Amino acid sequence: MNTQLIAYGLLAALAIAVLYAGITDLRHRKITNRLTGAIAIAAPLFWIASGLPLWPGIAIQLALAVGWFVFGAVLFKIGQMGGGDVKLFTALALWLEPSLFMMVVLLTMIVNGVATLIVWRGVRRARREGRKVEARSTPYGVSAALVMLVMFAIRYGPAVHTAFSGSSTNFA
Repeated sequence: MNTQLIAYGLLAALAIAVLYAGITDLRHRKITNRLTGAIAIAAPLFWIASGLPLWPGIAIQLALAVGWFVFGAVLFKIGQMGGGDVKLFTALALWLEPSLFMMVVLLTMIVNGVATLIVWRGVRRARREGRKVEARSTPYGVSAALVMLVMFAIRYGPAVHTAFSGSSTNFA
């Protein structure tokens, strides 16, 4: 069986999982350990299917995940990120090459900042109109899902088309 198609299937599963994380984070303000654990546990299957070498490839992915978890724990401690968000990004660090992961993190922070400003503006407007509105933080899971889906479309879209049309391509 073509390992490249398996790798793309795993990426599709990751996209669905991240979309689900965004939906549950929006609706319930929670990203479950079961979901982030499943994402993390599936990463080695992706490594194998995409031919990632143990050294330095897998070692870099593990170091990136540990580094992000430490940084995310600091963000959690100072109240800037939820625990589920930290675990979601840690699991994503196992899947994405460092440059793509950092792009996803940066763009997620930007999208989340813009969304927060929009929400705050709406809350202020509602309060001026005399309505009682609870000001809530904007969940990172939603921003992460949006950014991941766009990044996947840009990064892997052309390669997926090529893979399914019969030509060979590379994940790099």
